[in-house]
Amino acid sequence: MTASLQNTIERVRLLLQERYGDRIPLALVHTYGCQQNVSDGERLKGLLALMGYGFCERPEEAELILYNTCAVRENAEDRVFGNVGALKGAKRRNPGLIIGLCGCMVQQEHIAEKLKKSYPYVDLVFGTHVLSQLPEMLLQLLGEKRRVFNLSQEDAAIPEGLPIRRDPGVKAFLPVMYGCDNFCTYCVVPYVRGRERSRKPADILAEFRELLAAGYKDITLLGQNVNSYGRGLEEEISFAGLLRLLNKEEGDFRLRFMTSHPKDATFALIDTMAQCEKVCKHFHLPVQSGSDRILREMNRRYTTADYLRLIAYARERLPGITFTTDIIVGFPGETEEDFEQTLALLKRVRYDSIFSFIYSKRVGTRAASMEDPTPPEEKSRRFQRLLEVQREIGAELLESRVGSVCRVLAEGPGRSGEGWLTGRNEDNLIVDFPGGPELVGRFVTVRIEKALSWALQGRVQE
Repeated sequence: MTASLQNTIERVRLLLQERYGDRIPLALVHTYGCQQNVSDGERLKGLLALMGYGFCERPEEAELILYNTCAVRENAEDRVFGNVGALKGAKRRNPGLIIGLCGCMVQQEHIAEKLKKSYPYVDLVFGTHVLSQLPEMLLQLLGEKRRVFNLSQEDAAIPEGLPIRRDPGVKAFLPVMYGCDNFCTYCVVPYVRGRERSRKPADILAEFRELLAAGYKDITLLGQNVNSYGRGLEEEISFAGLLRLLNKEEGDFRLRFMTSHPKDATFALIDTMAQCEKVCKHFHLPVQSGSDRILREMNRRYTTADYLRLIAYARERLPGITFTTDIIVGFPGETEEDFEQTLALLKRVRYDSIFSFIYSKRVGTRAASMEDPTPPEEKSRRFQRLLEVQREIGAELLESRVGSVCRVLAEGPGRSGEGWLTGRNEDNLIVDFPGGPELVGRFVTVRIEKALSWALQGRVQE
C-alpha cells in the first residue's frame, strides 16, 4: 500500500471520528455475481475496515451501504435496481446514510447515467478500475458533501498490497489475473473489466502463502480466462507453470481454478493437473453451445471437435475427472437443430453439473444487434428440456459414486439435518456426513452410502 493511500485512509478515519464520535459506523457490503466480484468485495471491506468501519448485515443498522454489482445478465441488474429503490426510505430516515454502487454493472455508462438521473439519493458510483481509490472517493464525499461518480478506466494497473477482509473458513479466492481479451459476442466483461492483465508470480505466491498461514485449505485461483495467464509479463510463465509453482508449497491443501476458455486450454495444462497432487481433478470448461454455427456466431474460436478432444485427453490422463460447464440457451438465431446439437453434446460429455441460462441481451455487445426471431416461450421450453436431461445425467453420476471412498474437507454444517457436516471432495462434489464441530477444517475420509439429487451422503471412516 502506498504512503499516499495510507494518508488518505487516515484522513477518512478522522472525518468519521468527527461525525460519529466513539461510535463505530457500520457498513453493509453486498456482492452480486461471480467469484471475482466476491474477491473484489473482500478488498473493499479491507479498505473500509482500515478507515474505521465495522460491518453489519441489516440495512437499517448501516451508515454506509455498498452494492458490488454484476453485469453478466439482465436479471442481476434488475435485482440491483430493485434493492437500490428500496433504500429510498432508509435515506429519508437517515440523511447521513451513504449509498454506493460499484463493480461491473455501473462501469457501463448507460447504467451510471440512469443512477445519476433517476436515483438522486445514491451518493457514490464507481467502476471496476478504481477500487483502490475508495478512500479518496469517500474523502471527497464526506469532506465536500457532493455525489461522486468515477468510471475512469485509466487506473488499469493491478492494485497490489490492498488490505483484504475475508470471511473465516477453509475456502478462499485468489485472483491471478484480471480482464478479458476474447470479446465473445454475447459478453460485456471485456468492456467493464478491461483487457487482460496478469499478476506477477511473486505477488501471487506471497498472497498464497498468507492464505495457507491463515488456515485456508481450499484455494481457488481466479481469472476471466486463467488459461491466458502470463501473457504480457516480463518473466516467461504459463498458467500450468503457475500451478506447478503453487503446488510445490508445503502443507495439506487443495488448488482449484476458474474459469478456463476452451480455445486456450491445452494438453499441457491437463498434464499438469495429472502431475500435481494438490490440484483438484475437476475441470470447469464452459462450452456455451454444442452447435459449431452458434459457436462461430459467439466468436468462441473453437469447434465441438476441438472441445471433445480436450475432454477425451483429460479423461485419458485423469480417470474419474469431473466436468462442469456453462451453456447459453436461446442465443440469437439458435434453431431447433442447433439446440439438439447442444443436447447431443451434453449427453456425450455427461457433465456432473451445468450452469445454464437463457440468453440475456447486453448493451454494447455484437449479439445485441443480431436478429433474434425465437419467441421467449420457446427459449424457456428448450431451457427446461436441457435441465431435465442434465438432471438425469447428474443423478446417474451421483448414484455411481455409492460405495466409493473419497477425501472430503469439512467446511461446516450440512443441509442433511442437525449433526451433519458438509464439504467437497477433490472432484468438486458436495458430500454430507455426520460429524461434530471438531472436524471442521480437517480432511476426512468418507465412504459414500447414498446419492441425493444435489449431493452425496456418507460416513467418516476411522
